[in-house]
Amino acid sequence: MADLNNIPNEEKNKVIPKTQNYSSSDCLQEFNDVSEIEYSHAADLAEHLETLSLEKQLCLLTRLPVSEAAEAVAELEEHARIDILENIDPDLAASLLSEMSPDDAADVLDELEEAHRDHILDNIDADDAEDIRHLMAFDPDTAGGIMNIEILILEDYINVDDAITKMRSEIEDKEVPYYGYVVDESDKLVGVISLRELLVAKHGTLIKDIIKEQNLITVTFDVAKEEVAKLLSHYNFMAMPVVDKEGRLMGVITHDDIIDVITELASEDLLSMVGAGYSESVDTPWKESVKMRLPWLMMNMITSSVSAYVVYLFDGTIAQMALLAVLMPMVANQAGNTGQQALAVMIRELATTRFETKRAWFAVLREGKIGFSSGMILGFVISFVVGFIFSNYALGFVMGAALILDMLLGALAGASIPLILKSLGRDPAQASSIFLTMITDSAGFFVFLGFASLFLLS
Repeated sequence: MADLNNIPNEEKNKVIPKTQNYSSSDCLQEFNDVSEIEYSHAADLAEHLETLSLEKQLCLLTRLPVSEAAEAVAELEEHARIDILENIDPDLAASLLSEMSPDDAADVLDELEEAHRDHILDNIDADDAEDIRHLMAFDPDTAGGIMNIEILILEDYINVDDAITKMRSEIEDKEVPYYGYVVDESDKLVGVISLRELLVAKHGTLIKDIIKEQNLITVTFDVAKEEVAKLLSHYNFMAMPVVDKEGRLMGVITHDDIIDVITELASEDLLSMVGAGYSESVDTPWKESVKMRLPWLMMNMITSSVSAYVVYLFDGTIAQMALLAVLMPMVANQAGNTGQQALAVMIRELATTRFETKRAWFAVLREGKIGFSSGMILGFVISFVVGFIFSNYALGFVMGAALILDMLLGALAGASIPLILKSLGRDPAQASSIFLTMITDSAGFFVFLGFASLFLLS
C-alpha cells in the first residue's frame, strides 16, 4: 500500500468523485489521520475501515485513489462490503470494481441483490463486465467459482526466448505471474512451466520439449472447492489449473484463495457444530442470528427433554439416595468431553482428506478403543475416590462402571455422528454436538441410575 502522502499527481487526479453527502469535518479529519499513516497492505487499511461508521467509510473511500480504495474494499468482510456497495453511487461502485481482479469483483458482486448488481455491471467496461459475468455463472462453492482468469498463457510451439518476451510484456496485468500455462492449438492445457524453468533453459529450447515428461494435475470447473483445497495441500502447489471437460484451460486457483477457503470451512464447521449460522460473526445483525440459531436451540430443547425423561424414570431411586443427583452429572460430562474429542478428530479428518468408508469406520473403532481405555483408567480412579470420600465402595463401583460405559459410548457416538450425517448427504459438522450431548447425557443418566437401582437399592 503506497503512502497516501506520496501519491503521484496523475494518481491524485484518478480518485472516486466525491459527493455532497460525504463531506463533513469529522470525515475530513479521518482522511487526514489516514493520510499520516503508511499502510503497507490493503488488508491493514480494510481493518481500519471496519472500525469506522458507514458514513466515514464512504467519505474516506471517495477521497482515496481508485486503486487504493478498490484493494481495501476487496479485503473487507462481507457485511462491510455489502453496506458500502449498497450505499454508494453505482458509478462509483463500478469504478472500484473495474480496478479489482475479475475473481475478486465477482465475489463482491455475488453478495448483492440481482437488480443492484446488474446496475453496477452496466456501468463497467464491457470486456471487464463480460469476464465478471462469466465467473459469476459458476457455482461459488466449486473450482470455477473461485478461479482466477488473469493468467499467462503460452503456446507449446514457441521457444523460451519468445516465452520470456511474452511474460515481460504481459506479466504486469496478471495476478499469477510465477507460472506460465502451456496450451496446444486447441487451447487444451498440456503443461505448466515456472518462471525459474524458463530462465534456466537454454536459448531456443521449445516449450513443448520442457514439459514433454510432465505429469499434469488439474481439476475440472465443477469440482467442490473443498476437494481443490485438499489437492493443493496434498501436492504443495502454489496454484491449481482449472479445465473444462475437454481439458481446455479455463483459469487457475491460487494458494491465497485456498487459504480463504480453508479458513471459511474451518469457521463453518466450528459454528455448525453448535448450531450457529454458517456465516455468522459478531457483526451479523442480531435478528438474523436469532433466526439462524433458534431452530437448533429448539432441537436442543427437544433432545434435552430425552435426558430429563430418563432422570424422571428414576425419580424414586434419586429420592432414596440423593447423593446420586450430585454424582450423575460427572458421568455425563466426562462422556460428553470424550465424545467431543472424537467428534473434533473425525470432522477434521473428513475436512482434510478424501472420504473412504472403510478407513473412516476403522477410525470409529480406534476412537472406541481410546474411549474404553480412558474410561477404564478414570473409572478405576473415581471408584476409589468416591468410595473413600463417601465410605461407600459399592457407590464407587457403580460410578466407575457407568463412567466406563458412557465414555465408550461417547467416543463411538462422537466418531460416528459425522459419518452418518455425511452418508445422509448432510454437513458432517451440522449441529453434531447437539446430538452427541443428547446421547451421552441420556445414556449416562440411564446407566448410572440403572446400576444404582440394581446394585445399591435392590
